[in-house]
Amino acid sequence: MRQIILDTETTGLNAATGDRVIEIGCVEMVNRRLTGRTLHFYINPQREIDAGAIAVHGITNEFLVDKPVFSAVANDIRDFVQDAEAIIHNAPFDLGFLDMEFKLLGLPPFREHLGGVIDTLYEARQMFPGKRNSLDALCDRLGVSNSHRTLHGALLDAEILAEVYLAMTRGQNSLVIDMLDSSATAGDAVDRIDFATLDLIVRRATDAEAEAHAQVLAGLDKASGGKTVWTAPTAQESSATADPANKA
Repeated sequence: MRQIILDTETTGLNAATGDRVIEIGCVEMVNRRLTGRTLHFYINPQREIDAGAIAVHGITNEFLVDKPVFSAVANDIRDFVQDAEAIIHNAPFDLGFLDMEFKLLGLPPFREHLGGVIDTLYEARQMFPGKRNSLDALCDRLGVSNSHRTLHGALLDAEILAEVYLAMTRGQNSLVIDMLDSSATAGDAVDRIDFATLDLIVRRATDAEAEAHAQVLAGLDKASGGKTVWTAPTAQESSATADPANKA
């Protein structure tokens, strides 16, 4: 599976009123492993950047004067993300801006080039309802280091988001995914896996562990008044008990 973790910085908050993309950063991940391939551009928006936006990302009008305009990098961006699943924090924001940039060039919407979208902000709100779910908050909660981040930057934020996403979804890993060849690169396809090649370790409980487990279950059953599901008769046992042929 090929995924692109993507982030943008902009001149302001509203693409519909003329704000533009000034930075885009993407990192590539294949089969949940970063490949080392990245895409990063600073972009001349051909308009002034709001002071509030500069306070967030630190990118100034003067810095962008000699940078390419969006039309000069649009094809590179499209080719890099083509058919990949995009992972974005607050996806509607970034996709709204990129769709608008493509629209200004008379191109199909940016999101039509993607194979799918995962919004990590939406996912975080499902996992941690009622809590702060900014990228910084998720770093703190999930143990992802962001100490090198003083201002927002598209490529740095994309790299941090990749770590956050992996931490958020670590429980979804399968043994097969974890054991895939780490040399996988973009374009590789895993059609079939020979399970005989996987060295799976099976740990069985010791007699002492089994006895301790049985005691815990017995205590839970007692506390429930004998109503635990594991002590209830199975359908087969109930049928056998009810069968007159089994009566003495």
